[in-house]
Amino acid sequence: MTISTEQKLSLRALIALVVGSMVGAGIFTLPAAFGHTTGALGAMIAWIIAGTGMLMLAFVFQTLARRKPHLDSGIYAYAKDGFGNYLGFAAAFGYWAGCCLADVSCLVLIKSTLGAFIPVFGDGSTPAAIIGASVLLWFVHVLVLRGIRQAAALNTIATYAKIVPIAVFIVVVIAGFRADVFAANFWGGPAGDIGNAFDQARSTMLLTVFVFVGIEGASVYSRYARNRADVGLATVLGFLGVLCLLVLVTMLSYGILLRPDLAALRNPSMAGVMEALVGTWGAIFISVGLLISVLGNYLSWSLLAAEVVYSAAKNDTMPSFLAKENQNGVAVNALWLTNIVIQSFLILTSFAENTFTLALKMTSSMTLVPYMLVAAYGVKIAWTRDSYVESPQGRSGDLARAAIATVYAAGMIYAGGLKFLLLSALIYAPGTILFVIARREQRAPVFASGERYVFGAAAVAALIGIWGLVSGAIVV
Repeated sequence: MTISTEQKLSLRALIALVVGSMVGAGIFTLPAAFGHTTGALGAMIAWIIAGTGMLMLAFVFQTLARRKPHLDSGIYAYAKDGFGNYLGFAAAFGYWAGCCLADVSCLVLIKSTLGAFIPVFGDGSTPAAIIGASVLLWFVHVLVLRGIRQAAALNTIATYAKIVPIAVFIVVVIAGFRADVFAANFWGGPAGDIGNAFDQARSTMLLTVFVFVGIEGASVYSRYARNRADVGLATVLGFLGVLCLLVLVTMLSYGILLRPDLAALRNPSMAGVMEALVGTWGAIFISVGLLISVLGNYLSWSLLAAEVVYSAAKNDTMPSFLAKENQNGVAVNALWLTNIVIQSFLILTSFAENTFTLALKMTSSMTLVPYMLVAAYGVKIAWTRDSYVESPQGRSGDLARAAIATVYAAGMIYAGGLKFLLLSALIYAPGTILFVIARREQRAPVFASGERYVFGAAAVAALIGIWGLVSGAIVV
């Protein structure tokens, strides 16, 4: 279906998609999450590493939007163009599954927040919480079916609304900042032990990835952009703005409460920090802001998930039924599949001990593979001079930035640990069924020569993951 001019998105709407996708559940949980694992120095190190790596990735998206303007829904299309059908599928499927898990984390946090005032919702995984989250899930489903432009407009409004409580929090915390408390929290362990600080920083890596998921929002929706040049600009501007917010929320909290007190805060922990400064109204204010923020974040990820599956189906990498659109230009079957999977994950949360943390880390783990493939594609086109023959300027810089982004993504996969790699394989391996269906529809061989080894490795990892869950070696 041809996208009408009315359905096209402006630069401001594209920036809102990036910011709306990134600013959500994660930022409101940063004080306790960082306080539990690291002191202020370790947090600084973590943000420097994560900020540099993700900024390089943002630049890669900007470069690819300019050098490869014909590739829509970039997070998937770049991997396929660079590394073949199966890795293209893996990028699309992994990103889509990560978006589904991110939506689960949003729904759990919404109910956990309400649980502070309505005990029946508990920590977000009680039967009442799951029923409430399911009602919200299908309400948003109906909303998105009415049209992408209307949903994107609502996301833009929610993006502006969510920034207000975060900005108020930052102003209040700056006013209440205590240098002596920050100094006590600085090392997070033995003073002068820089090695320990780096170990602390490593333990926060998957968390930093989670709060950056959504950086590709404008790229995924590139087919809706009024001007393709806006896609890369929206990615970089949105990222830099969100990075400033993340660093301020994290670092300023170390000047309000001692680290053990930060670690003990209930999520959303930002509300606890605010309450320590101004009383109960501060916690209520932040909780309301969180609900607005996470609802907008949930909507953004719902849009991104369905769009990636739709694009992959349009390009014959997923089954053709997922390419169907309704009269409003919405990928209707992709949206149905997305929300059925989210519903299934929601039900499974009742069996996990810490549902929010698990969903958070699994989101990060699933999206790192697509990120690494995008960055590697940036390296490939710069190294081979693909699209640089007629316009060679900036090739060396593009190559360096893409190489740094690739090393960063690979390093984050390693830092996440074997547990989440095996759990990710449990999703990737059976998901290959969709790829098999698509290839059979085209009457084409399922795997190219090297691709079967990639699938074989994923299948073996999945079997090890199953063994780990059954034996108790892996606990969720």
